[in-house]
Amino acid sequence: MNLKPRAIKNAAVIVAHPDDETLWAGGTILMGTDYNWQIMSLCRGDDPERSPRFFKALEILKAEGKMGNLSDGPDQEPLSSEEIKESILALTPPLEYDIIITHSPNGEYTRHRRHEEIGQAVIALWKNQKLFSKQLWLFAYEDGGGEYLPRPITSADRLTKLDRTIWQKKYKIVTEVYNFPVNSFEAKTTPVSEAFWCFDSLQNFFEEAEK
Repeated sequence: MNLKPRAIKNAAVIVAHPDDETLWAGGTILMGTDYNWQIMSLCRGDDPERSPRFFKALEILKAEGKMGNLSDGPDQEPLSSEEIKESILALTPPLEYDIIITHSPNGEYTRHRRHEEIGQAVIALWKNQKLFSKQLWLFAYEDGGGEYLPRPITSADRLTKLDRTIWQKKYKIVTEVYNFPVNSFEAKTTPVSEAFWCFDSLQNFFEEAEK
């Protein structure tokens, strides 16, 4: 699919955790300096370490944002879709967005249930016009079923290689703001290219889903 460039005013990024916004879309946010970025992390709002780091990252990304407190324990018990949707709507400013970016319902790696659940919930809210956006972008990454670190899907609708300056700024947020060690999963994963599945209508979404 080739999407024609269009002026973007309001953009939202809805993710499970503080760091997801930077890891999977940080370069896109950094390059979108004229966009009104709203970034919502649905988990870890009461985390005394990760919460302040999230807001520090937002300063660098020149974005506004909010955090929720969805359960994020190690057991990853399923959450009700209604609870997730309510949290999304409570945190997301009621604007008409040009782009909403979120997790793929398949996740980015094997596996994190919250990523998948939140992607599914955002899609449902967009489908039912509870979230208004001209375009919906889903992260497009995979890890071969856990065989390797997450990497961009080269067949994705949008694949952007970040220039070195942008990638370094993104990497510094991961390692110096979020404080992940250089040998951590997050630091080693930090993508040099960012990939998204892009949909500009519900019809377009269902046509792609049927392929």
